[in-house]
Amino acid sequence: MKSSERRTGGRRGKSERSGGKISQLPWRVVENPFDPVNAATPEQIEAIHICSMRVLSELGIRVMAENIMTLFERAGAKVDRSEKIIRIDESIVSAALKTTPRRFTLTSRNPARKLLFGDSNVVFGLVAGPPNVHDRVNGRRSGNLRDYENFIRLAHHFNAIHMIGNQVASPQELPANSRHLDCYRANLTYSDRSYHCTAIGRGRALDGVKMMAIARGVSLDEMKREPGVTTIISVNSPRLFDQAMGDGLIAMCELGQPVTITPFTLMGAMTPVTLAAALAQQNAEALFGVVLTQLVNPGAPVMYGAFTSNVDMRSGAPAFGTPENTRANLISGQLARRYGLPYRSSNSNASNAVDLQAAYETVNATWGAILGGANLIYHAAGWLEGGLTASYEKLILDVEILQNMMEILQPLDCSEEALGLAAMASVPSGGHFFGAEHTMARYESAFYHPMLSDWSNHGAWLEAGAHDALDRATALWQRALAEYEEPKLDPAIAEELDAYVAKRCEEIGVGDP
Repeated sequence: MKSSERRTGGRRGKSERSGGKISQLPWRVVENPFDPVNAATPEQIEAIHICSMRVLSELGIRVMAENIMTLFERAGAKVDRSEKIIRIDESIVSAALKTTPRRFTLTSRNPARKLLFGDSNVVFGLVAGPPNVHDRVNGRRSGNLRDYENFIRLAHHFNAIHMIGNQVASPQELPANSRHLDCYRANLTYSDRSYHCTAIGRGRALDGVKMMAIARGVSLDEMKREPGVTTIISVNSPRLFDQAMGDGLIAMCELGQPVTITPFTLMGAMTPVTLAAALAQQNAEALFGVVLTQLVNPGAPVMYGAFTSNVDMRSGAPAFGTPENTRANLISGQLARRYGLPYRSSNSNASNAVDLQAAYETVNATWGAILGGANLIYHAAGWLEGGLTASYEKLILDVEILQNMMEILQPLDCSEEALGLAAMASVPSGGHFFGAEHTMARYESAFYHPMLSDWSNHGAWLEAGAHDALDRATALWQRALAEYEEPKLDPAIAEELDAYVAKRCEEIGVGDP
């Protein structure tokens, strides 16, 4: 067992507090003990629902895939094949919601890292999708395999990052039609976490499922009974569902792997400018995808995804971590609960640098997701520049934010010892508790010990070099990579993964899989 996983009755082992490796919280299943905040009234939620049903039944969703049209046609939907528009009424939505599970699990190649989705469970995911990478040592650059592998190492090293997103920094130097294979192999080599598959097309999704099955040493039937990977299905707002994403969704659902339906909606650009309209459109698009999962495989695990924010009306640029984004995170959670679905949110920011803006926008969005009852916070560590850059320093800042949140979510201990009446009796009026037996027994583990924050006084801070949080974050990611220990992978499994990648690269050849 690693020192970062040892417990001595407090928040970390003594060896961590006295030096050695980076101080961090142990791996834990995170549960949210708080009641979700209802930012909208029941009447307002019902109004959004009714509007969403009208969007689905009157306006419809444009779908570019004949096979999806056929599935909906069989379910009683109105399908206009010439316009490629599918219209569904509330009865079809209600029927689908009767078979959606309220919770599901993901099992990676390390069963001890099993993740629970639904109820009060909270999972934090690594950033996904940026085409660029940045750190203060090497500057801004295109995504590449070396940096990709480093981010996977960091995700494995830090216990607050529970799972890997889809292509944390897409390796631009690799062929577009096969780079997903290199990413999956890196996920399985440098980490033992579950990961998100690329769902642009059937082949990429199947590769992610099959490679996890190889790593676990199980069959696809066993994977279907105990899922190991997941994916995000993005809706092209407004109201467009493309064929590649549809094929990826179908492949995942056929094999029983959970999917998250996430419309990417920016008020003023992809939706009307008002929050209520944006939520109604998001809700309609998300429910359409949810229905599709159940038409493919009734009972297939699915998550309600929300990614609603706004644009800067002066420039048209996306904005994240805004008050509107935080409100959307809260209310989207209410909608997910109305339909009995696990809920995915994000804690994004729009800053171009790891600065005060990046910090307060991320914190705002994190609170919106947590108080909204999110089960998955996607892009939770490393997102910068509106999602265009994966940042090493931002990852460190985010891990500190996530660890703070994990401690805030810890249940309150009201045992007799914790209430401390005997300790109060042992200290006279006007005295202090510094030397009290109650304090001395707990001084190493009583409080959260920060990884990034510096709580020294000004004089001590100056004497140590006057390093600000950004300086310390740069040092910490380098230190984390030096401390990283690669999780053991059976050589026979590694060889089988290599053979699978080589075979698939040969099959793919030129063009999309």
